[in-house]
Amino acid sequence: MEVWMSLLILIIIGQRLVELVIAKNNEKWMKERGGIETGNEHYKWFIYLHTLFFLSVLLETMVKINNQEIAFNYFYFLVFIAAQLARIWCIYSLGRFWNTKIIVLPRVALIKKGPYKYVKHPNYIIVAVELFIIPMLFGAYITAIVFPILHIMLLRIRIPAEEKALSTNVKV
Repeated sequence: MEVWMSLLILIIIGQRLVELVIAKNNEKWMKERGGIETGNEHYKWFIYLHTLFFLSVLLETMVKINNQEIAFNYFYFLVFIAAQLARIWCIYSLGRFWNTKIIVLPRVALIKKGPYKYVKHPNYIIVAVELFIIPMLFGAYITAIVFPILHIMLLRIRIPAEEKALSTNVKV
């Protein structure tokens, strides 16, 4: 595997691990204030999806490297960087309310700033872009097709569950 590929995949995995720590801290903070978690029956599938995603990228890349060299693609990298900046904007905008789980804090108004002022679920769009663009950076074309589709299938469960939880908590 090329050095740039190894570094980039380690940075991405490291970023995801940091985000899980942030989410866990936010979960604890919200639950200490009466936060209610819902939708946890499908949460494990997101964990499986994202774990298998990285394994798939690595496996497909290793198989491909044996057959051909993968050149660094600046366009894909710029799209990736834009997605990371948008991801940070989402996390920053939600602050303590950002989480990988569905947790609502009773009697707290929905956040309507940052990207949430324009789109209801911007982070899910960003993840879909990442599930396509990260494999493309590594020449993992099968992964780039399969995992965004799996993500969309899970979102068909996740978004209605999240909408239901948020709608029962609406504060005007």
